This record gives sequence, structure tokens and C-alpha cells, in this order.
Amino acid sequence: METGSSKLTHRSMNRREFLAGMTAAGLATLPVGEPRAGEPVAQPRPTADTCILLWMAGGMAGPETFDPKRYTPFEVGVPSERILCTFPSIPTAVDNIRISQGFEHVAQVMDRATLVRSHHVADLGNILHSRHQYHWHTGYVPPQTVACPHIGSWIARVRGANNPAIPPFINIGQRLEGVGESEELKAFTTGGFLGSEFGPFNLPFPLDAADAVRPPRGMTPARFETRRQQYRELLRQSPVGELASDYHHESMLRSFENAHRLLSSRDRAAFDLALEPRPIFDRYNTGRFGLGCLLARRLTEAGARFIEVTTEYVPFVHFDTHENGHTTLARMKREIDRPIAQLILDLELRGLLDRTLVVIATEFSRDMMIEGIPGSNARDQSRARSDTMQQLIHYGLHRHFTGSVSVVMFGGGMRRGFLYGETAPERPLIVTRNPVPIRDLHATIFTAMGISPRTAFDVERRPFYATEDGHGRAVQALFA
Repeated sequence: METGSSKLTHRSMNRREFLAGMTAAGLATLPVGEPRAGEPVAQPRPTADTCILLWMAGGMAGPETFDPKRYTPFEVGVPSERILCTFPSIPTAVDNIRISQGFEHVAQVMDRATLVRSHHVADLGNILHSRHQYHWHTGYVPPQTVACPHIGSWIARVRGANNPAIPPFINIGQRLEGVGESEELKAFTTGGFLGSEFGPFNLPFPLDAADAVRPPRGMTPARFETRRQQYRELLRQSPVGELASDYHHESMLRSFENAHRLLSSRDRAAFDLALEPRPIFDRYNTGRFGLGCLLARRLTEAGARFIEVTTEYVPFVHFDTHENGHTTLARMKREIDRPIAQLILDLELRGLLDRTLVVIATEFSRDMMIEGIPGSNARDQSRARSDTMQQLIHYGLHRHFTGSVSVVMFGGGMRRGFLYGETAPERPLIVTRNPVPIRDLHATIFTAMGISPRTAFDVERRPFYATEDGHGRAVQALFA
């Protein structure tokens, strides 16, 4: 198979190798210019200037969070098939919306939110996290013949920077090395064919963000120019230099120059959490995710265009609750509840919430008995059996479930105190009204950000759309 000037030999590749190579394949495409001529697309009036994605990596169970069902407390001998959720529901600031216990702070700001209970995602075979995260973040099911841009890269490319000194796309909280499935994470954490300058500025540890934008000692303009020339030579000699187009060479160099602009800007103070008043710092400080929310608020004030804050995907950790689900989720709620609510309140206090779209999302939901979409995988369905609770470690929702997923959206032109869609009250908990697939959810986000879902670039002489084949349709009912 040939892609541009590169040739891939025919041999068996495992999924890690294939996903690792997807970025290189994308770099071998034709240069990307302005949105394709001959198909003019009217861009909608934006209702938001910034998007913050709060990513619950690992599969956040809807029944345990924003779509509570019948609660069954832990008791030795209780059959698994009776358990739909392991937390009771609590009231919120909206009369007709109840959410799961452990979200007491979020409950108080739900009157600023639109809650979508009818999001659903595809069942991608083995339901691997990497495939689902790739699908959600790019809008396309892997594998693809080009490297698909992250949704944040689309927003950075089409809308541009709010502040030229601040990277338009910032990714907070996810390590890309040493956490398992690292190459799969890298495959979608990228600007793809749009180029490096529109890829994420990665900040795995919020407390270290200030160091990431601090100039090295002795960095004079002359030394920077020397480094720039050396970088250009290293780029020429690298595999990227052999496989990538001139467009991607120049994009990487522009990334380097953008970094230098940030290092010499006063706006880099936004990255320094030590400058935050201690009482506010402490309200957010429940761990890395909480401090990531604080950093996101500071970067929104400074002019970032798209910010992702993640609980971090690590196999069998955090929201990847394959065992001990109830206890793990209780801990996760303590880590995310107060910071999310505080972020919304702080944005509102500063007059930023109306123009900032905050989205809480995850790759799929979970169920105790059913894997995937009911009826789509007979082998998995046959494994559903009536085990009983023997220990607390067995109590929780463990299996990946794609038939319904909850999404919460604050600000950015969305309705307030609004509930959209519904799911079945008993297993299987599939969407029963107003389904919202990924392409339509993306179309809604893009529309709020002033980007038509049919925006496209020519890649390898073919149009590549912001939403899958340009078919995404914004859910107009969600807009105020």
C-alpha cells in the first residue's frame, strides 16, 4: 500500500503498531490549505468563544452519575441482575432532574446546564478504549487512511487563536508515556493532517504548567535563532523529513515559533497556579483533575480556544472500573464534584460562562450485566448470568455499555436547567427518545463554536469533513 511518497510493507501488525503509524500516514498527505473551494460553507454565528471538554476517561457509567436508575444497596447474596446502579439519586437545582449521590456540588449548578441522557456511541467490536476514544475525539472510527484531527484541532484551525500568545488547543492531565496504550492515545491526541501548530499543547501535571512555559536560562534571541536552525536540520533528517509534505515541515516550524512567542509573553503567567489566591486554589485542589479545572479557568481568561481536562486514561484505573466499581467511583466523585461546580461558578462570576462551552463527556457507559449494545454480540450476551454479590469488590458497574451515555453541557449558548432525551428504566438501558450520536454531538459543539459541521479540507484530493462525511446535524433543541 502506498500513501503519498511513503510505502508500507505487507506484514502482520498488531493494533499498537497500526495506531502508532496512523499519524505518520497522515503526514504524507497533500498540503492542507483553506477550506475547499467550490463548496462554500456558511459558518454559523458562534455562541461560544472557548470550549472546555471535561473528559471522564475510562468509561463513566451513566446510571452511577447523571442518569440514575433503580438503586440496590450492597448486600451479600443480592443477584447481579437486580443491580442497575449502586448509588441513590439526589435532587438538583432543577425540579425534574435528579443525579447520583456524590455530586452534591454539581447538583447545585445543574440550573446552568443542559443534560443529554440520550447520547450513544457505536459498538466497535472488542469495545477497546483506544478505539472509542479515537472515535469520540475525532468523529471517525479507526483505522483511517489519514491521521484525523482531534476536535480541538478543528476548532483551533478554523476559529484561530483568541490570543496569539496562548496555544489555541491545550490538553491537561493525560500522560502519553508509561500509562499503557500510549501509542493509541497519541494517535488521536494530534492535529492530524491539519499540522503540528494545531495540535495540543500537552500539560500532564497542572502544577508543572508554569515550568513548561518558562524560558531556559540564558535564552537570548541569538541562541533561539541558532536553535531554530538546528531544529530545522533535525527535522530534515528525521523520518518526518522523509515522509511529510512541505506543509507539515512548515507547520512544525511554526509550532516552534509559537512556543517562543509564548515563552516571551507576559500571558504565560496564566499557567502559574501559584499565583492563584490560596482559598480559591484549595477549593479546586482535589488532585490533578481539580487543579486541571483551575488551570482551565485561568487559560480561558487568558484566551485559550479549546481546553481538554481529563481524569486521565490508565487501564483499570480511575473510571475504568472493571472491579471494585462502587468504591472506585465514590473516590472519583470526590475528585471531580467540587472542581466542576467551582469552575462553572467562577466562569459565571467573571462573566465568561455565556461565551464558554463546558462539556462533560466520556467514551461509553457501563452496566453490570450487558456488554456493548444489546443483541450486537451474541457471545457477550450469553455471558450475562445471575451471579450474586459476595464481597464489596464485586459491587459496581463493570462492563462497557454503548447503548446510552450521558453528556452535560454548560454555558456557550446552551439552554439552562434543560433535560434532553431519555433511556429505558430497566435493563437494557438503551436510548428510548431523542438519540444523539457522536456526529450530531460534535455538530452541536462545532455550531456553538461558529463552525459548520460541513466544513472540509481537501486531503489526498478528497474532502475530509469536520463531522463524519459532513453528515453531522446540530441538535437545535439544546440551544437557548
